[in-house]
Amino acid sequence: MAEPESRDELRAHFEEFARTRTDALRNHLVNAHLGLAEYLARRFANRGEPLDDLIQVASIGLVKAVDRFDPERPVEFSTYATHTIVGELKRHFRDKGWAVRAPRRLQELYLRLGQVVAELSQELGRSPTVAELAAEMQASEEEVLEAMEAGQAYRFASLDAPAPGPDDEGSSTLGSQLGEDDLTMAAAEDRAALSPLLEALPPREQRILFLRFFQGLTQSEIATQLGISQMHVSRLLARSLSQLRAVAAEK
Repeated sequence: MAEPESRDELRAHFEEFARTRTDALRNHLVNAHLGLAEYLARRFANRGEPLDDLIQVASIGLVKAVDRFDPERPVEFSTYATHTIVGELKRHFRDKGWAVRAPRRLQELYLRLGQVVAELSQELGRSPTVAELAAEMQASEEEVLEAMEAGQAYRFASLDAPAPGPDDEGSSTLGSQLGEDDLTMAAAEDRAALSPLLEALPPREQRILFLRFFQGLTQSEIATQLGISQMHVSRLLARSLSQLRAVAAEK
């Protein structure tokens, strides 16, 4: 077995590839870093997707990183590749997260909607109208309404943070708050069981859970957006999670 190449040797190969763009050198650089792609794929392996599929997605990200890397910039390839590969894995889960396939533009509008609503609410001192949202997002009012409707098909789970490892303390996912064995609710039956439980909650509690665990807002930010006290948000959040735990335990 050949000895692993040194950092200087790899850097020299990247410099040569930047000049020649040969397939043989691209394949060599990709193969030299497949271990990194597999390692990052394994960090997402408990989200319900087959590991082989995740490794394939990570490998696609690795190829993109090799093609886009500029050896003239003062950054290590492993650092650049990690960012690119993780981004590819997150996009994979984001796209898989839509239970009903919505057009990409509507997906992107919906994923921006929460931040835009929060920003306009703070700026205007009230909830923005659909017309104001459309103007801010450079979309039509019909598209904003369609994005809101399409958002109902989106799974209620944050995939933005990497899957917690065995040494990680805590998690911001809703699954961990419910005390489930599968902290990310990766199994399909868990997601199917959770959805009707959430729908049974009052609209305000659903909104709070959405803002906390999907949008990642703090309790203080949620309180500001809803016009209630942080203490009230904390009580409603605790009550909702307690109800969900109790009903889930009976299933």
